[in-house]
Amino acid sequence: MAAKHSIDTGCIDLDNKINEWLKWNKDQNAEHKIRELICNNNNKILSNLFLKRLEFGTAGLRGCMGPGFSQMNDLVIIQTGQGLSMYLSDAIVDIAEKGIIIGYDGRHCSKRFAELTAAIFVAKNIKVYLFSKVVPTPFIPYGILKYKCAAGIMITASHNPKNDNGYKVYWENGAQIISPHDNNIQKYILKNLEPTESSWDVTKVYNSSLYVDPWNNIMQSYFNDLKETVLYPEVNKNTILKFTYTPMHGVGYEYMTAAFNAANLKPFIVVEEQMLPDPEFPTVEFPNPEEGKSALDLSIQVANKNSSSIILANDPDADRLACATKLKNDEWYIFSGNELGALLGWWMMHKYQVQHADTDFSSVYMLTSTVSSKILASMAKQEGFNFEETLTGFKWMGNRTIELKSAGKEVLFAYEEAIGFMCGSKVLDKDGINAGMHLAELAAYLETMGLTLHEKLNEIYTQYGYHISKNSYCICHEPDVIKKIFERLRTYFGEPNTYPSSILNGKYSIVGIRDLTTGYDNTKPENKAVLPVSQSSQMITFTFKNGSIITLRTSGTEPKIKYYSELCASSKEQ
Repeated sequence: MAAKHSIDTGCIDLDNKINEWLKWNKDQNAEHKIRELICNNNNKILSNLFLKRLEFGTAGLRGCMGPGFSQMNDLVIIQTGQGLSMYLSDAIVDIAEKGIIIGYDGRHCSKRFAELTAAIFVAKNIKVYLFSKVVPTPFIPYGILKYKCAAGIMITASHNPKNDNGYKVYWENGAQIISPHDNNIQKYILKNLEPTESSWDVTKVYNSSLYVDPWNNIMQSYFNDLKETVLYPEVNKNTILKFTYTPMHGVGYEYMTAAFNAANLKPFIVVEEQMLPDPEFPTVEFPNPEEGKSALDLSIQVANKNSSSIILANDPDADRLACATKLKNDEWYIFSGNELGALLGWWMMHKYQVQHADTDFSSVYMLTSTVSSKILASMAKQEGFNFEETLTGFKWMGNRTIELKSAGKEVLFAYEEAIGFMCGSKVLDKDGINAGMHLAELAAYLETMGLTLHEKLNEIYTQYGYHISKNSYCICHEPDVIKKIFERLRTYFGEPNTYPSSILNGKYSIVGIRDLTTGYDNTKPENKAVLPVSQSSQMITFTFKNGSIITLRTSGTEPKIKYYSELCASSKEQ
C-alpha cells in the first residue's frame, strides 16, 4: 500500500490512485517527492495531486509542473498524447500522411514534453513535424496550414508563472480546438491512461523516417509572407525612430529580428538581460507584458539610455504584444490592449485602402471578443466594413475567420483586449511577431507626418468617438467562492434570472443583461442569447442606461475573476 489509512472509500481511492501513478511513472525525482509526502502523511496534498485530474480546458491543458494527475509531468503528457492520438486517428482518416506539427517554448520540460508527444505519434506510424528549437506559438497554426497537417500541438504556458506549463492543441483547420473536440479528447485520454512502452522512447523519434524538422522551411515561408504585407519599405528604411524590444526571457528575439528585417526596418535595441530564453524569468515577477510598467521596468531603462521612444514587448511564447511610447513630457505611456487594437485596426484598414484603389468594404471583416472595446464597431459604422463579436478567446475568432473565408469574405484584423492581435489571416490565432512588425511599420509611417502613436490614437478617438476602458482582475483560488459570487448575481432577488437592475443605490440603471453561462439575454427574443453558451465558465455582461458596459468573467487558464468596463461617447460628448 502507498500509505496507511483508516478504511473508508476515499482513502482506498487515494491509495489506488497513488499506486497507479507510482506503477506507471518513470521519473525518479517525481517519485521521491511523492514518497516524502506519503511518509509525512500529507493526505490533503496527496488528495489534490491524485484524486483530481488536469482537464482539457481552453484548447488544451495548463497547470503547475510537478508529480500527480493534477499537474504537468511526463506521465500526464503521455496520457494526454495517447488519448489525443487515438481521437485524431478516429476523427481524421488520412492522419498518417497528413501528420502533426509540434513546437515548444523555452520553459522547463517543454522540449521533453514535445519529444514524448512526438514519440507517441511516431509509434503509431504518423508523420511528425517536430521543430528542432524553440519557436513562437503562431508557428504551429501557420505550420498546420502550410503542411496541411491533421493537427498541431504547442508546449507552452504562454505568460503564466515559471512553474507552469501547458499543452495547446490546434485542429486541421489551423484554429484552436473548440467543442466537441475538447470534450471528446478528454474522454479518449481517460480511455488510454496506461502508458505503452513505446510512448517513453524519445530516441526513436529522431531516427524515424517519419520525423521532419520544419524550422528552416517555416522560417523562410512565414517571413516571406510577412514581407509581402509591408506597405512602405522605403519609409521603414529611412525612419529616424529607435525601437527597443524585449522578448521577456522568451523565444521572440530571433523571430522579431527576422520580422524587422522583412519590413526593411533598422535593427532594434534589445533588452540584453531578457534577450535569450530563460525558464527562470529572473528579471520579472510575472513574465506577462500585460502587467504593464512592472514588467517593462528594464525595457524603459534601456530605452532611456539609448534615446529610444518606442518599446515593443512579447510574452514568452511571442503570441502577445505590448507597446509603450515616450511622451513629450518624457513620461512613458503604456498602451492598453484596446488602444493597440484601435491603432492596428486603423492601420490594417489604411493598408487595405491603399492596396485597393476601388475600396469596397462589403466583404471585409474585423473581429473582437465580447469583452474588448467597441472601437472597431464604431469604425465599421463610419467606414463600411463588417464588424463581429465572438466569445472571449482566439479559438472563437480563429474558427469564425475560417467560416467567413469559406464564404468568400476577407478578415483583415481580429483582436482581444488581453494584448492579442491577428493581422491578416495567414495565422488563425494571435501573433505577437506579426503584430510587432505591423505596429513598428505604423509608427514609421506616422513619423513621416510628424505624428506619434499616442497622437494617432487621439485622432482615432476624435474621429470615431471616445472609448474609455478599465479592465483588471481579482485572484481567487476557491472555485466554490467564485461560483457563489456569480450565482448571487443570477438570483439577486431570490429567483432565477433576477439580476441587479441598478448599482450605487439606483444611480446607474441596468438596461441589458447577457449571461453566456446560462444563455439568458434580456435584449434578445425569448431572452435567449445569440452567442454560444459555455456552462464550464462564468460570464455576465451588464449594459447601463448611460451606455457603459461591464463584463465579469472567470479565466480559463488562471484563478482569476476578471472585469472589463467601457464607456463609449461621441467626440462631441467626450
